Amino acid sequence: MPTSNRCSNVIALAAITLCCLPGLTLAQRMNTPIDIQVDMTRAAERILHAQLTMPVEAGPLTLLYPKYMPGEHGPTGPIPELVGLKITAAGNSIPWDRDPRDAYTFYVEVPAGVSQLDIELDYLPPRASGQFGNGPATSDRVAVMSWNTLLLYPAGQSIYELRYRPVLKLPDGWKAGTALRQSGQNGNVIRYETVSLAELVDSPVNTGAHFRELDLTGNAAVPHRLHLAADSAAAIEIRPETEAAFRKLVAEGNTLFGSYHYRSYDFLLTLSDHIDSFGLEHHESSDNRLPERSLIDDERLKSTSTLLPHEFVHSWNAKYRRPAGLTRDDFQEPYNPDLLWIYEGLTQYLGLVLTARSGLWTPEYAQEAFAQIAAELTNRPGRTWRPLVDTARTAYLLYGVPTEWKAWRRDVDFYNEGALIWLEADVLIRTLTRNRKNLDDFCRAFFGGENGKPEVRPYTYEEFTAALAQVADYDWRKFLDDRIYSVRPQAPLDGFTNGGWQLVYSSKPNIRSKDREKAKETLDLWYSLGITLSTEASSLGRLLDILPDSPAGKAGLPPGSTLVAVNGRRWNKEVLLRAITEAQGSGAPMRLLVESVDFFHEVAVDYRDGERYPHLERIRKSRDLLGAILAPRTR
Repeated sequence: MPTSNRCSNVIALAAITLCCLPGLTLAQRMNTPIDIQVDMTRAAERILHAQLTMPVEAGPLTLLYPKYMPGEHGPTGPIPELVGLKITAAGNSIPWDRDPRDAYTFYVEVPAGVSQLDIELDYLPPRASGQFGNGPATSDRVAVMSWNTLLLYPAGQSIYELRYRPVLKLPDGWKAGTALRQSGQNGNVIRYETVSLAELVDSPVNTGAHFRELDLTGNAAVPHRLHLAADSAAAIEIRPETEAAFRKLVAEGNTLFGSYHYRSYDFLLTLSDHIDSFGLEHHESSDNRLPERSLIDDERLKSTSTLLPHEFVHSWNAKYRRPAGLTRDDFQEPYNPDLLWIYEGLTQYLGLVLTARSGLWTPEYAQEAFAQIAAELTNRPGRTWRPLVDTARTAYLLYGVPTEWKAWRRDVDFYNEGALIWLEADVLIRTLTRNRKNLDDFCRAFFGGENGKPEVRPYTYEEFTAALAQVADYDWRKFLDDRIYSVRPQAPLDGFTNGGWQLVYSSKPNIRSKDREKAKETLDLWYSLGITLSTEASSLGRLLDILPDSPAGKAGLPPGSTLVAVNGRRWNKEVLLRAITEAQGSGAPMRLLVESVDFFHEVAVDYRDGERYPHLERIRKSRDLLGAILAPRTR
């Protein structure tokens, strides 16, 4: 029996069993929808309001606030921002009690004769930076609304069985984008079709005063749309060539996987300097958040171009096919994140590839991006003590850590190191099959299948490696185990060397790194002095991070301190770069004056090799497999 049928049968059997248990709500027994009405008219004040109408039966009732959110890989449900919770029946207040051991669980005793509860609550999107959905989500002109932040659900039934009937009220003049299907609209009040709780939470809304919808469908068999919401009208004036590249992204994605598992796909792109920048995958949409000018400033556009391709790939790799450990019937049970190097790592690789194939990047720019990733992971001393899988197992912790000592701690390396491992696998498949097969063939076989409505097909590590062996006969379990579960001091660079390229360093700036510097307002001297600095006015000169065992690290420069002067002169970018160049012909170390927690220190940094940046260089008389991987598949 196929995995999907086996899974759905298990869910159906569990639902039948649950409906026969005492104490469950009428909504669970009869599948009566729960009404949810979200009022966003005070979004500019950072107040979102919800009203829920929940059919119930008399007796004890347990209500849950979503805790473990799909795609966020940890207990990130923003419970501290849930306020104003009131429960009534026929106008009479009903008390609730919170579980003292689990802040996400609430208890209610439903009085005799009561068949419906009215629940009100507010959600206060924070102003300060937060983690994913627990971060800033509104400004005066835009807002992103995630339904999980504004609801409670009854315990005891699968989120795939519970039904919700959503209604959304927008600020006057605002428009909205979402994968949910409308059933009606009256002014600024939009009604959507009844959906499962799983689908509701999987369907965020982006909305704003400056809003634009673009059709990216092209030759695709189902609609693909890009919804732009921004803080200004200028920010949504997308260039024709950029729009064409996004349209080609759709074509290249469907060609890569050979099928689609959605009724339509909606890219939600919110452009604001007042919300957190990140992306979150959903089955029929993606929640993408970037700085306001990301579509109209060249450096920002190129530095953020991988976001939409990455989240688009997730519709196949994460939402349709998903590791069994990341599949749950509620939002309260912890996940097993061991296979995030597939879920995120393979998606990172395919997202990079699709960014090049779509034309969002040139091949040369993609090569610079791969060089930057390879160099960063090569200069990662944390890999001497920590296997890659451990970064997956602590993902939700690593997402929120400061930048200081990132190289020694390790970051969420299952993304970029995963990408290098999958590049190596792609090149290996091509070599083993004498270029008759490649990773595209595996993607079509494993993530493909019949077109149609969204479904989840979980898989195990054993099933995944067996599918790889069907494409190219090889001991894939050993190949992956060695790279994921073992401490490996050296970064996995065989994908480059076997693909016709090698990592080198020169004084020529890496164009990918330079664009990221401009976009993020930083100065990256990681491969020379071993530091990154802030060039932002509010934190000018702050040493964001120090590479251990680099010249700066050996000199004792602490991360978090602020650079004041270079060789006795007040620092700026030009002064520092000139000092690095002049040190090549000098016998004296550079003198850096830094301020650290009200104390000043002058340290001598002994470095004589000039500016140094990573690049990929062709290996003579070798096949260019990387070039073949990045080449477009559609005209």
